[in-house]
Amino acid sequence: MLDVNLIFKIGAVSIVIIVLDKVLKTTGKDDYAVIANLAGIVIVLMMVIDLINKLFSTVKTLFQF
Repeated sequence: MLDVNLIFKIGAVSIVIIVLDKVLKTTGKDDYAVIANLAGIVIVLMMVIDLINKLFSTVKTLFQF
């Protein structure tokens, strides 16, 4: 079952990255804004990768004889 806390964590990381992006872009540091966005994507992917692993293992056990 999907944990609701993970959804809230992803939402919190997204909000922080959006605010950081807006602040960096208004100060004229677009390069740092891109790096912050990429870091946010990596953080969210690291959160989700465990669920993807569980999905593949469930599909693997489902189709075994």
